[in-house]
Amino acid sequence: MTSKARMAAAMSGGRPDRVPVMCQMSIGHMLRQTGTPPSRFWHSAGDFVEGLIALRALYRFDGILVSLHGHAPDWERRIASVARGPEGERVRWTNGDETFFPVDDLPVFRPAAPRARPEFARFDPVSLPPRPGYIPVSQGLRFELDPAHLFDAVAAVVDRTGGDFSVHGEVTSPLDYFLDLFGFEQALLGFVDDPGRAAAVLDRLTEGLVALGEGLAATGVDAIKISSPYAGAGFLSTSFYRTFVLPYESRLARAIEARNVRTYIHTCGDIHDRLELMAGAGASGIECLDPPPLGRVELADAKRRVGDRLFIKGNIDPVHVLLAGEMEAVRADARRRVETGRPGGRFILSTACSVAPLTPRGHVALLADVAEEFGRSGVESGPDLGYK
Repeated sequence: MTSKARMAAAMSGGRPDRVPVMCQMSIGHMLRQTGTPPSRFWHSAGDFVEGLIALRALYRFDGILVSLHGHAPDWERRIASVARGPEGERVRWTNGDETFFPVDDLPVFRPAAPRARPEFARFDPVSLPPRPGYIPVSQGLRFELDPAHLFDAVAAVVDRTGGDFSVHGEVTSPLDYFLDLFGFEQALLGFVDDPGRAAAVLDRLTEGLVALGEGLAATGVDAIKISSPYAGAGFLSTSFYRTFVLPYESRLARAIEARNVRTYIHTCGDIHDRLELMAGAGASGIECLDPPPLGRVELADAKRRVGDRLFIKGNIDPVHVLLAGEMEAVRADARRRVETGRPGGRFILSTACSVAPLTPRGHVALLADVAEEFGRSGVESGPDLGYK
């Protein structure tokens, strides 16, 4: 069975020959492992694609997540100056903005002038563009999308690896765009003060994201991750989730699934109290399922509650186990998750969230070995290895 077929079986409820392996990696980890200059890895579609393909081979993953797309090919023309040092690159742009690109983390963007936010109480949802012009990455960092080259990176990965490996694209949830648009304080107050306006804005954002997701689906990807990091119990109640998250993510997921492309929802932190809600969103799978102490999801419980409806991608602790654990602890933890997730299928071995920047290469490479040894149908489970 090819990696592509193995992943397809796991995502569709079929029986793969073994448990597939595919982790999301942080930008910092990818930078450290590829050695690509950070500004190029971030802005150059070619360097980004080469890095993704090399890392898949290094870790023998069954799939590749193309988390960024829409790279502008003329990005270097906008550079006014570059200062390089052991900690990274400091790029000053021709418009006066500045970006610091660390060697092992996300870029830090400093605009020449503070970004003005619209006033929620007066905001007209119709003023939003028909399709998003950027990806809200983290902490005010945006990845601008070049409309003339919107899916070049995704198409390149599909063209070079899509016959053998599962290729996944990514869209960000309507909630994230809402929070980025108004800022967290104004956005959260807006949900309380004027829920009707909030719903109208989310509706308009979802229209644009459906268009973006359908465009991604047309590139030939096998699945699309819906990134929804703020929708966990540590930040939002289940009541809020039902009202302001579920209807819009469901609409997005169902539109993409109608194009015969699988979707899965990525939510960080604790989701133990909303697993069934997420299972009703119309996506094929869920990702993260952070275990204690990061969250409160136990894999066996999640399999019992929603494993017959969704594929589960997870849920190795990326901090306490994969980053900080010893090799034998990593191996034991991965084995237990394989043995828990394998029965009934619908399981992809992965870290709960991203592989951290400083995670040892050998720890990540070990996951494919564990899946090969213990992830095949008919392999007997071993003794209790102490995983809780």
